[in-house]
Amino acid sequence: MSKTSVKSKLVMIQSFANFMDSGSQSATVIFYEGVQPAGPAVAADPDNALVTLVFPEPCIKETTSTYVELHPTDTATVIKTGTATWARIFNGAGEVAADLTVGADISLANTNLVLGGTLSITSIKLRP
Repeated sequence: MSKTSVKSKLVMIQSFANFMDSGSQSATVIFYEGVQPAGPAVAADPDNALVTLVFPEPCIKETTSTYVELHPTDTATVIKTGTATWARIFNGAGEVAADLTVGADISLANTNLVLGGTLSITSIKLRP
């Protein structure tokens, strides 16, 4: 298996962030409860959606030698009480960009979301 340099991985992450900005809308991330699908090609159960956050355009705030930082999301209202177990990022064209496991790929201060509460992501750093 080949190994890639940190610099090349950062270029890949920056390309991913540019992909998030593609399309006529802003990129979003939806947090879900329940079992995460096997992969991004598998449809998510819309009944398990807890909250949808919107990224600004462009979503890249800064590229450094060790990470690509995204701008914070907006603050959104939670539409259903539940425990966030995973999240799906969509680009501005509504295409799935990535699935993230809460606790492993993305951290929340509190995974127990309550109907009518609010959520935002203030710091997003993609590291190789």
